[in-house]
Amino acid sequence: MTEKVAGTEEGRSYFSRELLEWYRAQRRDLPWRRSRDPYRIWVSEIMLQQTRVDTVIPYYERFMTRFPTLQALAEAPEAEVLKCWEGLGYYSRARNLQAGARQVMERHGGQVPDDVEAVGALKGIGPYTKGAVMSIAFDRPEPAVDGNVMRVLSRYFCLEADIAKPRTRVGIEQLARQLIPEGAAGDFNQGLMELGALICTPKSPGCLICPVMAHCEGRLAGRERELPIKTKAKKPRPELRLAALIEGRDALAGKILVRQRPDTGLLAGMWELPHVLVPDGYAAVEASGKMPLGKAQVKQAGQMEQPGQAGEAERVERVEQVEQVGRVGRVGQVGQVGQSAQAGYFEQAQQTVSAGHMKQAGQLEQMELLVRSIAEETHLLVRPREQFMVAEHLFSHLKWEVRVILTDFGFVLRPHEEAQAAPASNERKVAETSAFYELSAQTTARARSTDAATTGVAAGEADEPLPPGYRWIGPEDMRELAFPNVFLRILRDYWMDYEL
Repeated sequence: MTEKVAGTEEGRSYFSRELLEWYRAQRRDLPWRRSRDPYRIWVSEIMLQQTRVDTVIPYYERFMTRFPTLQALAEAPEAEVLKCWEGLGYYSRARNLQAGARQVMERHGGQVPDDVEAVGALKGIGPYTKGAVMSIAFDRPEPAVDGNVMRVLSRYFCLEADIAKPRTRVGIEQLARQLIPEGAAGDFNQGLMELGALICTPKSPGCLICPVMAHCEGRLAGRERELPIKTKAKKPRPELRLAALIEGRDALAGKILVRQRPDTGLLAGMWELPHVLVPDGYAAVEASGKMPLGKAQVKQAGQMEQPGQAGEAERVERVEQVEQVGRVGRVGQVGQVGQSAQAGYFEQAQQTVSAGHMKQAGQLEQMELLVRSIAEETHLLVRPREQFMVAEHLFSHLKWEVRVILTDFGFVLRPHEEAQAAPASNERKVAETSAFYELSAQTTARARSTDAATTGVAAGEADEPLPPGYRWIGPEDMRELAFPNVFLRILRDYWMDYEL
């Protein structure tokens, strides 16, 4: 049969009937499908956004064990919810889920209402989640249109509209509503999702085993691999970031210094390594061999314009080993950075280095930037030792390259010491070799021995005052504090024996 019938009443009836029969016979046994509890369905649908099913399963089971009821989630501390969500990414989903649970407690007596408008008004619930919850939990004939569904229907009906445009989504929602069989809304919507996930996949559709192949207009036209039409998003803008993995010593040996993000904005309240954005001039130094002019304007992570969340993915990889330094994955040591109190206060000078020193000079210049930025923002003086690893973090429109620098904690500057350091910084000159960055033994000894009441506080004191939001942690603290995925993976690599 080759004539186009998909758009006719016969074609629509065929699609709904065959899809429903296939799903009921072949559906996967997933933990959230064992209950029609709207709370559990809600949690699963939020977790499944932009995340693979096999990834979600252990997180869902752990989350439901910790927060078995909507009330338990609503009453939990946010930090505990974020920790339980840690590793899934898109942490605003967890915050919105908890906020929505609290709204249900306040507005609906702790029961998710069988009301389309009321559910749609909850925090974090959009058209897709609303349709999924209402159809699966309450069998309401509401469409649940995600990327899988748009792909399936675009191919079956040979739709040429750009699915990246909002009006196309609206049109497909209307089409999907017409296809829902009476009394089977939940199974039908899940069948559509299942078909898109398992058979009608983005790059290699399994047309020969598709339950609705007979009337699929996209297949009949030989266009199944072309559809759906979707405008390509702009390539993410690359950013280079330097993160300081600051190690304690003496009384703080075995601990590292982390900071907490602000209470508002993306990743609010989560923990991370101190890190800074490298301006374009610094990022290009390894390619050009030239040092940038002037003092860099560095945005701290907590002040930067935060990236979007959609399409986020993460990958952490070790950089190529340059020297054997006792641990696989570390980059060769490029020299220690010091200058005690003057480390954070100086003016840049322009210089050109030979091709043989180009990469080393770029690393040194970046370490210098990291030291100065941390000192200016926090009054903490640190000494970089070596580059540890490189991590990549992909957002919808940004791509971070995070270079992690192993760093020793020196001491905390006091205000009068900072004032003394500033004039001396004007005499500083940029050196061509790593010798400039060697910390003076006399300076270190003087910093440690000077009375804490009148100068900086040495790194070996466990009770030293730190800037607000900073704290020392060991691997045991990772079980309580929530970290964004990229920093979680970096720290797991640092503590090789760390286990969830």
